[in-house]
Amino acid sequence: MICILYCRLTDANCQKNYFQQEVNYTIDVTLNDVNNTLDGFEMINYTNHSSDTLNYIWFHLWPNAYKNDRTAFSEQLLQLGRTDFYFSDEEQRGYINRLDFKVDGATASLEDHPLYIDVAKLILPKPLLPGQIIKITTPFHEKIPFNFSRGGYVDDTYQITQWYPKPAVYDNDGWHPMPYLDQGEFYSEFGNFKVRITLPEKYKVAATGSLIAEEKSDTKIKIESISSPEPKKIQPTKRVYKGVLNKKTQSVKATATEKQTISSEASGTTMKTLTYEQNKVHDFAWFANEHFIVKTDTMQLPSGKIIQVNAYYTPEGKDVWKNSIQFLKDAINTRSNWLGEYPYNTVTAVEAKMGFSGGMEYPTITSISPTADAKSLDMTIEHEVGHNWNYGILASNERQHPWLDEGINTYFDNRYELLKYGTKDGSVKKKDFIAKRFPEDYADVGYRTQVANKKDQPIETSSVDFSSINYSVIAYYKTGLWMKTLETFIGKDLFDSCLHEYYNRWQFKHPQPKDFEQVIEDVSKKNVKSIFSLLSKRGNLNTPESKKFKVASFFNFNNTNKYNYIFISPSVGYNYYDKVMVGALVHNYTLPEPRFHFLAAPMYATGSKALTGTTRAGFNIMSYGFIRKAEISISGAHFSNDEFTDSTGKKNYLSFSKLVPSIKVIFKNKSASSLLKKSIQWKTYLIQESSLLFPGNDPQVTTITYPKNNRYLNQLTFAIENNRALYPYSANLVAEQANGFLRFAFEENYFFNYKKGGGMSARLFAGKFIYVGDQAINNYETSRYYLNMTGANGEEDYTYSNYFIGRNEFEKLPSQQIMIRDGGFKVRTDMLNQKVGKTDDWLAALNLTTDFPKDLNPLQVLPVKIPLKVFLDIGTYAEAWKKNPETGKFIYDAGLQFALFKNIINIYVPLLYSKVYSNYYKQTIPKNKRFLNSISFSIDIQNFRLNKFFDLPEL
Repeated sequence: MICILYCRLTDANCQKNYFQQEVNYTIDVTLNDVNNTLDGFEMINYTNHSSDTLNYIWFHLWPNAYKNDRTAFSEQLLQLGRTDFYFSDEEQRGYINRLDFKVDGATASLEDHPLYIDVAKLILPKPLLPGQIIKITTPFHEKIPFNFSRGGYVDDTYQITQWYPKPAVYDNDGWHPMPYLDQGEFYSEFGNFKVRITLPEKYKVAATGSLIAEEKSDTKIKIESISSPEPKKIQPTKRVYKGVLNKKTQSVKATATEKQTISSEASGTTMKTLTYEQNKVHDFAWFANEHFIVKTDTMQLPSGKIIQVNAYYTPEGKDVWKNSIQFLKDAINTRSNWLGEYPYNTVTAVEAKMGFSGGMEYPTITSISPTADAKSLDMTIEHEVGHNWNYGILASNERQHPWLDEGINTYFDNRYELLKYGTKDGSVKKKDFIAKRFPEDYADVGYRTQVANKKDQPIETSSVDFSSINYSVIAYYKTGLWMKTLETFIGKDLFDSCLHEYYNRWQFKHPQPKDFEQVIEDVSKKNVKSIFSLLSKRGNLNTPESKKFKVASFFNFNNTNKYNYIFISPSVGYNYYDKVMVGALVHNYTLPEPRFHFLAAPMYATGSKALTGTTRAGFNIMSYGFIRKAEISISGAHFSNDEFTDSTGKKNYLSFSKLVPSIKVIFKNKSASSLLKKSIQWKTYLIQESSLLFPGNDPQVTTITYPKNNRYLNQLTFAIENNRALYPYSANLVAEQANGFLRFAFEENYFFNYKKGGGMSARLFAGKFIYVGDQAINNYETSRYYLNMTGANGEEDYTYSNYFIGRNEFEKLPSQQIMIRDGGFKVRTDMLNQKVGKTDDWLAALNLTTDFPKDLNPLQVLPVKIPLKVFLDIGTYAEAWKKNPETGKFIYDAGLQFALFKNIINIYVPLLYSKVYSNYYKQTIPKNKRFLNSISFSIDIQNFRLNKFFDLPEL
C-alpha cells in the first residue's frame, strides 16, 4: 500500500510495473502490379522489456483475413450488413504465405490460432529472457486483395496497409492477439522502421516517414502475368512455413516447384527502389498511383522545427484538394497547440478510393476517400491527421477502448470546427425544401434516437461489442460530448493543461483509461470519478433541456432536441368508391420518436361526399431490461368499401369503420449488434360495416336497406425477424378468434442471396381453421375468414389492413388485386361459388420467387429498370385429400413477376398452372380476354421504407 501511494505521489506517470516491448523493423518488398502481389523479406529486432520469460510470440498475419469467407473479418462484414466480400471472386481475395520464420538463425515453427486464420503463434526455439533481444526474420508473399476495408488495390491505385507479419502487443494484461476487423482498429508495438519498396518506375509513392533514398534500376524486368501458387490450407494443427531464402539479396526465390513471377529481360518495366525511415511509430503504410498529383510544402512548428507537408491526390479531386496543404497545416498547428508538438518530420494526406466516406489514419500519413466539397475534406484531414496524436503517439488499445482514440479525437474535431467555421456544425443553411428538413448533424440525431429507444451502449464498450450505429454515435459522438462535460467541470484552461500533461507523460506509450483519469486528477487537483463513471453508463450524459412546442409543415428532423414538433400538411388519398380524397395530415413523428406519438388524416371524399380518414396514437414504454419496448396504441379508419345503384338511379355507398386497440412488446437482444427482432402483439379489431339488405319474405320490408353490422376479432401475433445481410428471414405465428371460430396461421420467409446480386425468396405457410359452436350456423358468417390458396381479395381482407383500389370489385382492373396471404397463389378463381383451394379446415403452401438474371432480362433495355422475377407456388389443402377431390393432392402455378417501386407494387403473370385453373379459365373467360384477365397484382404500402428510396445515413 505504501509502495502504491509512493508511486502515485512521486511518479505520477507510472502504471505499476509498466513496460512496453520494442519492435524494430527492416522490410524489403517488391510490388508486382500485374498479379497484384508483394514479395518481401522482413527482419525484426524484438526486445523483451517485460519481467516475464517468453516462450512464444503471437503474430498478426492480417492479409489472411481476406483469404476466405470464414474469417472473423468476413463474419463481421456480414453482421454489418455487407455481402460484397462474402460473394467476392477468388482473384479479389488476398492472403499471406511463403513464411519461413527464423529466430537468431534457428528455424521457428508457427502454430495456428484456434479461432483466427490471420493470427499465429511463433514458437521460439529457446526462451526469451527479460531484457534480451532476438532477431526474427522471414520472407513473405502477399496476394493483395481488392480494397474491401482500408487497404488493397482499386483501379490503378495500391493502398498497402496491414501488409506485413506483425507481433501482437504484450503488456501488463498479457498478449493481445486479435483478428483483422473492419469495425475495430489496432493495437501495435512501437519501434523504428526502415522499408525499401521496389516497384515499377511509373508509380508515385506516398508512405509513412521520410524518403531517404531513391534508386532507379539499370536493368529492366518483365513482370509476367501468371497465377500465384495456391496457398496451403490452414489446418487446426501445428505447421511450419518453409521456403528458399537468398540471403545475399534478401528477396524470396521461387522453389523448383513454383513459377517465378519476376524474371530478368532485356526489355520490360523499369523498376525503382524507394527507402523510407521512421522512428517511434507502430505501423507503416504506403500508397502508389501513377496519376497522383503531388503538392508539397514546409511549415514551421512553434519550437522552430521545420516539417514537410505533402498532399497526393487524383486529377478528379484537384478542385476539392486545391487547399489541402493549408488544411494539413491547420490540423498540425491546432493539435500541436492543444496536445503537444508534432514529433515527426513529415505529414501526408492521400486521396484514395476506399469504398466508404471518410479516411483512415497511419503514422505520419492518412488516406482520404474522395469528398464532395472543400469543407468536408478539411474536416476529414483534420480528423485523420489528428489521429497521429490519439492512436499514433498516444497508442491506446483501440480494439478494447475505441473512445480513447476516436472519441477524444472527435472532441478536438468539434473545437477545430468551432474555431475555423464559427459554429459547431459550420454548415451553410440548406435551401432545398427537402434537404433543410434533414438534420445538420446526423450523429446527434442518431445518438438521441438510440438513447430514446434504449438501444445505446456505454462509452466504455469494446469495438467488437458495439452495434454499427453505436460505434459511430457512442464511441465517436457521445465521447466528444463527454470530453466537453469534463472540460466544463475542470475549466477550459486547466483542462488544456491536463491534455498537455497527458501527451507529455504518455507519448509513445500505451495509455489506458485509468492513466488518462490519473493525469486529469493529478493536474486539476479535482476528483473526477463521478464524471469518469459516466463512461460505463448508458443514457444521456446530462438532463435534456425542456422542449417547446412548434408547429411546422410536413416533417422535420432538425432541432428535435429543442422542439416538440406538430406537423401539418395536405393529405391525399384514393379508392374506387370515395374517388379522390383531400384533407389534412397532422402528426408528430420525427427522430427520436416521441414517447407519445400520433397521426390524424381526416379527408373529404369527392366520390362518396363523406368524411373519411385514418388515425393512430401510441405511447412507448422503454427499458434496458428484458422487455426493451412496449407500445400501447389505438388506431382507427373510416372509408367506403362498396357502392350500389338502386332502381331510382341513386348511388349508395357502403362503408366500414374500425377501431383497433393494441399492445406490442419488443424483447431485448443479447447482443447489441444483433439484427434479430422478437416481439409479441395483441390487437382487438372492432369493426362496423354497412351491408346491403334486399326485401325478402317479410311483407313489411318493401325497400332496400343498409343496416350496420358490428363484429370483432382478437389477434395474437408472435413474430421473429432477422434483417441480416446474408439469408435474412422472418417468421410469425398468428392466432385469431372471433364469433364462431379460431384461426391459426404460421408464415416463414427466407431469402437466399445470389453471388451476382438478387436472390430467391421462399415463403412457407401453414394454417388451420376451427369452428367453435354450431358449424351450420357459422358457415355463412365465417366464410370470409377461411383459409384461401389464392392471395386474398378485398372482401377477404377481414381486418381492413391492406390498401385496395376497389375492395369489392369483380370486374376490370380493381378486381385483379390480391394480397399475399395464406396460400399466396397468383391465379384467381373469384367467379366460382367456392374458390379453388378455399377451405375451412387446413392448408399449406410454398411460394418461391427468384430474381431473373440481369444478363437475360429483356427489360434491361428500358430506361427505367424494372426487376423481373419468376414465381412458383405449390400448395395442398384438406379437401384435396378426401375422396373424389376436385383437384389433385397438390396444385401449382408459375409465371413472371414485375416488381415496381422497391416491391411496393408487384404484377404477376401466371404462365403455367394446374389443370383445375386451366378448366376455370376455359369455362369463365373468353379466349381473347383470357391472358389479360389472368394477370393479378398486389399493392403493399406497408413495405414502404424511406431508406429504400433515399440514400440516408442510418438513424
